[in-house]
Amino acid sequence: MLARVRSATLCGIDAVGVWVEVDIARGLPSFTTVGRPDPAVRESRDRVRAAIRNAGLDFPMDRITVNLAPADVRKEGAGFDLPMALGIVAATEVITPAALEGVAAIGELSLDGRVGPVRGVLPVALLCRDEGVRRLLVPLANAAEAATVQGLEVIPVGHVQDAVAYLNGEVAIPPAQAPPWTPAAGDDSSDLADVHGQPFARRALEIAAAGGHNLILVGPPGVGKTMLARRLPGILPPLTLPEAVEVSRVWSVAGLLPADDGLVRARPFRAPHHTLSEAGLVGGGSVPHPGEVSLAHLGVLFLDELPELSQRALECLRQPIEEGAVLVSRAIGAARFPARFQLVCAANPCRRGCRSIDACVCTPGERAHYLGKLSAPLLDRIDLHVAVPVVPVADLRAEGPSESSAQVRERVLAARDRQARRFAGSATRVNGRLAGRQLRRVCRLPEPASRLLGAAVTRLTLSARAHDRILRVARTIADLAGEETIAASHVAEAIQYRSLDRRP
Repeated sequence: MLARVRSATLCGIDAVGVWVEVDIARGLPSFTTVGRPDPAVRESRDRVRAAIRNAGLDFPMDRITVNLAPADVRKEGAGFDLPMALGIVAATEVITPAALEGVAAIGELSLDGRVGPVRGVLPVALLCRDEGVRRLLVPLANAAEAATVQGLEVIPVGHVQDAVAYLNGEVAIPPAQAPPWTPAAGDDSSDLADVHGQPFARRALEIAAAGGHNLILVGPPGVGKTMLARRLPGILPPLTLPEAVEVSRVWSVAGLLPADDGLVRARPFRAPHHTLSEAGLVGGGSVPHPGEVSLAHLGVLFLDELPELSQRALECLRQPIEEGAVLVSRAIGAARFPARFQLVCAANPCRRGCRSIDACVCTPGERAHYLGKLSAPLLDRIDLHVAVPVVPVADLRAEGPSESSAQVRERVLAARDRQARRFAGSATRVNGRLAGRQLRRVCRLPEPASRLLGAAVTRLTLSARAHDRILRVARTIADLAGEETIAASHVAEAIQYRSLDRRP
């Protein structure tokens, strides 16, 4: 007796189709799983056996062989429990083979037959739709994320008995419906109006949001670096539906999607501790999993106390900043994770975090060594270097409100609209991602601006990459001003944001 059930496994953030083939033959009772299963899959036999019996169904006392095809793909996780159980029930003719045509299943089983949630259901649903599968049986807790995929019937099941009864036509389970798409509203508790003083840093934050530029804030403790960084998402454009699906795929694989909603509706803001390991930052593990750079995809990655990160972790940032993706290679295979994030960093000017240069007890050599942990290749990839000074008491006590996030967001959206029209038909969306010929075409300089930039590169001994970063920032400053031509004043302002290139 043979039965086949569709399912899938994960490879990075993509799903790979798997056929769960169940053969029941006469012989001594046994349960064998083949097809490169990992330990969690091999343990499924005990969960499946107990779940079928406790659901009131007959478990065959014969030789059971489960093959997970194709055999050259490693299978991991407990998501094969439900398709294995359905395959065994179908092989014993409790379910007709025709009932499994056009059906896929995924889910973990508890010993009493309940179907528990698993990671990565959203990529599995996308794969099923693309391969022409009509219906997908998923755990109740994963129904919302799977239902966001149009063109696929998502059937939520809470117990293996429900799945069997549904496939036999004994009960009708209505397909899950996705909640209507609306991007998340801004967080009123993180408004730029709460920030008093720091006009230079506020301006840099606006430029970063308008052009998708990376930013580092350098200043003593308590001057508002973290406060400013946490207000960046509030002035960024809201997520579009395609972007939300892209972000949600990563979060689904990581098991971080909320149970009551199938999509991430706000731009991610990730702020890991500076003791984060290399694998935690860029991804890794024996089975590759996404790191913080991927969880911040299409959002903001905030790294406080940047010089305190390990040197290896710091240098690992260079590839995802430049390429927008991370390739994690392991003996079992390689996985590619998206990592197109906006980097915001904060650093003290010295190891002790002294309030000012005048009150600093560190020697000049100690200060230079502390920020010297940030290599020139890494700083080259950060567009805006911003000094954040101590705020005068008079500014802190100012009665009038500062400019709000909503007001700044209007200018940011206007600048993004100009970029969208300029880059229509290309993969580039923001100035911060300009490269190659496109950069030269979009950022042509009149003679005065060209002379100014050339003099700055020579006097400050800037690298070619820093030269291009200045061009990108100048283009964004011009967009915020509503001007098509980059003027010398725009280049001059952009040069101000390369302060860390001037270290002795």
